[in-house]
Amino acid sequence: MNQSIKHPSESNEQGAIARLGAKLADWSEKWFPDAYVFAAIAVLIVCAAALAMGRTPTQVSVDFGKSFWNLIPFTMQMAFVVIGGYIVAVAPPVRRVINVLAGFPKTPKVAVAYVAFMAMLASLLSWGFSMIFAGIMMREISKRVAGVDYRAMGAAGYLGLGSVWALGLSSSAALLMATKGSIPPALLKISGVISLEQTLFTWQNLVMIIVLFVLSIWICYASTPTAKHAKTAEMAGIVYQDSKDDIGTPQTPGEKLEFSPVLTLVIVALGLIYLYDVFSTKGGLAALDLNTYNFMFIIAGMLLHWRPRSFLRAAAKAVPMTGGVLLQFPLYAGIFGVLMGSGLNEILAKFFVSISTQDTLPLIGGIYSAILGLFLPSGGGKWVVEAPYLLEAANQLHVNLAWMVQVYNAAEALPNFINPFWMLPLMGLTGVKARDLAGYSTLQLIFHAPVVLLMLWLLGKTLPYIPPVLG
Repeated sequence: MNQSIKHPSESNEQGAIARLGAKLADWSEKWFPDAYVFAAIAVLIVCAAALAMGRTPTQVSVDFGKSFWNLIPFTMQMAFVVIGGYIVAVAPPVRRVINVLAGFPKTPKVAVAYVAFMAMLASLLSWGFSMIFAGIMMREISKRVAGVDYRAMGAAGYLGLGSVWALGLSSSAALLMATKGSIPPALLKISGVISLEQTLFTWQNLVMIIVLFVLSIWICYASTPTAKHAKTAEMAGIVYQDSKDDIGTPQTPGEKLEFSPVLTLVIVALGLIYLYDVFSTKGGLAALDLNTYNFMFIIAGMLLHWRPRSFLRAAAKAVPMTGGVLLQFPLYAGIFGVLMGSGLNEILAKFFVSISTQDTLPLIGGIYSAILGLFLPSGGGKWVVEAPYLLEAANQLHVNLAWMVQVYNAAEALPNFINPFWMLPLMGLTGVKARDLAGYSTLQLIFHAPVVLLMLWLLGKTLPYIPPVLG
């Protein structure tokens, strides 16, 4: 009673966003099923549309089944993004670096803004690494800085996946389009190969990254409650204990090899020689496809863990996080097959052409990708579904194909702010719930959505149309 009388206006002001976020999260947790169910519903919708176009049930089933396994290489590549990111983030040397970095912020507002900056910076390297890196850093900062609101800091740690990750090196869409062997053949005919120099390494992409960094960090700093009004992890019953990196000692002669770095050094040496050959032969950016990207993380993980036992233990903890990818991507491949077999992709392409112009396609495509992302929470899998008709529309309207990839990348990240599917790794590390993050994440979404869409429209005007390159 006394507390509510003491700070009524400040409490109401600081609590409005949190209460709105909690209501949205409560509603989504009550009514939204598992992300796998959303993918299954998408299968039903696409199949029903194909039947309505005159395809027989047998034809639809064959289209679905024939394509079901077409994304297996890409599925494994995306699973290894998660595994490699986790292995590197929990390696003892990286953990020690995180401990040092966690000692810099001294006040709650600075701590939350700092976590946001570090999470987004890490996500440009790998979204899988960013989630684990931010989660460990949040745990350490919570022990050192008194009065940090755990909801605000949790949402800040999630910013890497909610804002800029798809504009960085782990962009599944950009890496897919740069990897000829991973592009479905039917899509390759429409898009050709689109190199990273045309997508990630452009000044337009750099502008988006800088703007979103500044915007996100400002929102974090301005919205974080002071220590007096914060809800800390301790108040929520969350206690962070120091984890032990001890992997024990060998008990049998056979186990000695698991604790020896000799095998690690041999494999790392082979890997480094291969990477040198790839980059010297193909050139830096041309060599950076999904396979090379994941290979670098696995080799780095082996070296950082030093002993096979430590490396294998980290990998075993990472594998369960890939369950959603392994189960959902075949469904997306099946959807792709039905779209192509029924001609739905051509109808959707014509629809986008009919409502768009060369000037407005990036804006309309961005809005569509953001909305669809609420129901298909998968950066790479959803791109395979959208790419055929978005890129075909771009070809017909003479819109830069690489920029349409970036339109997808920037817009697809927006629904991640409020979709609990991608929060799972962070929630597991920090002990928070989706509803704890949703309030401050929703605040970020309110600001991000108009800014992102405006940049997609304006920056798209600066790029000329280039026909597909099939090489």
